[in-house]
Amino acid sequence: MKLIVFFYVFFTSFVYRLHLGEPTLKGDGHMGKRIMRFKRELVLILAIVFTYASTSLFLLPYNNAVKAVAYYYGSRGNMVIQIQQKLRSWGYYNGSVDGVYGYQTYTAVKYFQSKNGLKSDGIVGDATLAALAINTGNNTGGNSQNVTLIARLINGEARGEPYEGQVAVGAVILNRTRDPRFPSTVAGVIYQPGAFTAVVDGQIHANMKQSSINAARDALNGWDPSGGAIYYFNPSTATSSWIWSRPLIKIIGKHRFCR
Repeated sequence: MKLIVFFYVFFTSFVYRLHLGEPTLKGDGHMGKRIMRFKRELVLILAIVFTYASTSLFLLPYNNAVKAVAYYYGSRGNMVIQIQQKLRSWGYYNGSVDGVYGYQTYTAVKYFQSKNGLKSDGIVGDATLAALAINTGNNTGGNSQNVTLIARLINGEARGEPYEGQVAVGAVILNRTRDPRFPSTVAGVIYQPGAFTAVVDGQIHANMKQSSINAARDALNGWDPSGGAIYYFNPSTATSSWIWSRPLIKIIGKHRFCR
């Protein structure tokens, strides 16, 4: 704001002097005409610059508001297609992928939100887009967003486990993003239907421990105590007989890490 005021005062005073002040060079004829033409051109250039700067600053709050995009019943377009594709591939939606945010899409979004600890309002804002692993350029937290997501899952799945075991859980998430059988993003892996107990029972939203954040960072930095595992389970709570068929890599704390 101070810069705008300074520029405005400078501009108005300069124009005032330019129009009312005496020429610095005496004379008439050709030289006088050149001086007057130069003054007019300079005034025009300054006016254009000032108009552009003031308009840009005036519209800045509006532009920021526009970036806070949300998709809802009645929306149409390519982003709605992406939303439908994600929901369909993850088993939340069985309607047409047509780019029209109709009732089926609305109910699928609400179902996805309710299953994943999000506000179940049927509106796809930044939080839901991030959970769907859809990048709009506005929900990009990059590595910091991945740290938070992985830390929340570690916190829900492995708090109380040895630190090495917490990092191993984070490594499993990252190993899955590189495996063609799983989604290719951290959010996609974590929110894949039925993939993690902590998402199903809401423990992913438990109070965060600092060790979970540290473990997520270590996993993202390349530490993989799991030995390349893409599965893990707790033998005392596992209900699937299939998980026992996975080749064991190692045991850390209460978890068995498998291929």
